Amino acid sequence: MSLFHRDPASQEIVSFIKNVFGFKPRHLDIYKMALIHRSSSVTDGVGGRLNNERLEYLGDAVLNLVAADFLFRKYPLVPEGQLTEMRSKIVCRENLNALSRRIGLDKLVSIDAHVHAKSVNGDAFEAVMGAIYLDLGYEKTKEIFIQRILMTQLDLESLLAAEKNFKSKVLAWTQKRHLSVSYIHEEQGNQNKKLYKAILQVDGKPVAEGLGYTVKQAEQAAAEQYCEKVVEF
Repeated sequence: MSLFHRDPASQEIVSFIKNVFGFKPRHLDIYKMALIHRSSSVTDGVGGRLNNERLEYLGDAVLNLVAADFLFRKYPLVPEGQLTEMRSKIVCRENLNALSRRIGLDKLVSIDAHVHAKSVNGDAFEAVMGAIYLDLGYEKTKEIFIQRILMTQLDLESLLAAEKNFKSKVLAWTQKRHLSVSYIHEEQGNQNKKLYKAILQVDGKPVAEGLGYTVKQAEQAAAEQYCEKVVEF
């Protein structure tokens, strides 16, 4: 039995999935749940609250795998660290937020009018990808994301070539608010494959962490994480 009522929004979601992703959903309830922000959670009849957080978690993992799979095959001579950076540019919250607005997904998300969540649209896109994975499986999800999103909705070469200096964004944002910024560094791994961890501190308080094969990469990763959570572009 469906947990959601059949309403006019159902046909709007079906049309959106068909137009953007090129197929008719088999299990509509999954997609409806993917579009419910936690502020607009619905009850499941036994006291549980249904929203898109679990699907977002799943979709995040699926997107990272699909992007890694695609880049690994498309760029066979590119080293690991550069592939990681390229994948990050595809799946970063800033890009997913913009993508969601471009395809009109933001208009379908159910969210409390008083809530202003910076990442809500990117989160919803991840949740929809999680729903597609549950509905159609990995291979079909990969095909859909590559053919209907990477190849048509993103200027992939420009995206991958773009420099995203998150450290500069954090510095500019904190300076306007008269806050101090510093990084603490730790070394992990061994001499053959050393990994660095950077802990970003704002006004002396740790606010984000990042890993990288160089100190610079680790700091950028920590700054990116902080940008996704706090900094407004």
